[in-house]
Amino acid sequence: MDFKDYYEILGVERSADEAAIKRAYRKLARKYHPDVNPNAEAQFKEVGEAYDVLGDAEKRAAYDQLGQNWQQGQSFRPPPDWENQFEFSDGGPSMDQGNFSDFFETLFRGGRGQGFQRGPQTGGMHGQDQHARIILNLEDAFTGATRAVTLQVPHVDETGRVRLHDQSISVQIPKGIVEGQHIRLAGKGAPGLGQGRAGDLFLEVAFEPHPVFRTERRDLYMDLPITPWEAALGGSVTVPTPGGKVSLKVPKNARTGQKLRLKGRGLPGAKAGDLYATLSIVNPPVTTDKARALYEQMAKELSFDPRK
Repeated sequence: MDFKDYYEILGVERSADEAAIKRAYRKLARKYHPDVNPNAEAQFKEVGEAYDVLGDAEKRAAYDQLGQNWQQGQSFRPPPDWENQFEFSDGGPSMDQGNFSDFFETLFRGGRGQGFQRGPQTGGMHGQDQHARIILNLEDAFTGATRAVTLQVPHVDETGRVRLHDQSISVQIPKGIVEGQHIRLAGKGAPGLGQGRAGDLFLEVAFEPHPVFRTERRDLYMDLPITPWEAALGGSVTVPTPGGKVSLKVPKNARTGQKLRLKGRGLPGAKAGDLYATLSIVNPPVTTDKARALYEQMAKELSFDPRK
């Protein structure tokens, strides 16, 4: 993905004020407008995209945090966790959604609010709902928890420039929440206009990668290594679950890839999920003469060809 230097595209300095940015945009928009220059459609779209960012105080403040070391057209990857750091509450883009570059979509599309709504009782304007992501570990979802979330929100400094500052919010994590579900924080979105109430903040839940479990809604999946004799003879093995270790019965003649279910051992809920253990037979290494002799004895006494 190519980096877009919006300041270079509009031909303004990074210190340019709002009026200078607007003048530069209007000049270039007239120059590249399809009615004036039918062959300049790409430049017209690029100029519009640049103004959509630099003409919006929140987006500009976030964009400026990328620094000045990137060059126009240089291969670019967003900083780690970029999509979780910002929330944007503009009233809508200046162009149709399909006209934005991949660079713009990656940085700014995910957090767009839903616009103002008129308050029927107060006559004011409801604040915009805002959206962000919250990254949880699986144990938070299994037991419930309280977590502090830090978001970067805009404020106007003493010079009249919009800056971003950290705001910490305490979030109650419901027991049994699943990935993709939203936590609604009433009144934590953008402030309203006049007497309108503030919007809400919606946090989309995502899980950190877990060293043992994978999730699919409320069901959990894990790989369970077993020995050849446990697979052949059957028996009980101890397996971890988010609620603690339990005993799982392995049937005789179990095979690699076979799934065993622990009912109700997934994420809690009105109907708790299940835990599925996929068996993987692991052979002990031959590191001693005794181990080699045991394998040689098995090869002689067991008439077995797995390739038949």
